[in-house]
Amino acid sequence: MITLHQLEQRRHARHKRKRVGRGYGSGRGGHEATRGTKGQKSRTGGSIRPSFEGGQMPLQRRLPKKGFKSLQKKPQIINLERFSKIKENTVIDPTFLEKENFIASKEKFVRILGRGELKHALTIQAHHFSKSAKEKIEKAGGKAEVLRGGN
Repeated sequence: MITLHQLEQRRHARHKRKRVGRGYGSGRGGHEATRGTKGQKSRTGGSIRPSFEGGQMPLQRRLPKKGFKSLQKKPQIINLERFSKIKENTVIDPTFLEKENFIASKEKFVRILGRGELKHALTIQAHHFSKSAKEKIEKAGGKAEVLRGGN
């Protein structure tokens, strides 16, 4: 029985790569060196990118462009009027807002706007407050705390 340490490589199993274009004595190569005649691909360093179509208008430029993805953060907007039914002295933060279905995700930017009135004191934590919202919260005896990452 043959085992792994007895295996030998077959004769001529590996061949050295023929180096082309290294003179007439190299066996492959004097004048054209198996590259054909003339042109960009026959020259040293004469490679062309895969999408090149010989000067024809390339496919990626022929097709119509469509769509745009904005890199701006889209805020989740909440107006003060939505907080009218929440108990006094409650701390409202993104986790609370997500749990009560005011916003879709606590990971996203939260912005509080001033539409409506606030009749009791609340501590609201968000990334951004409008001027009117901040004034109305403080007028009702509450606090508007800006979270990190806001503008």
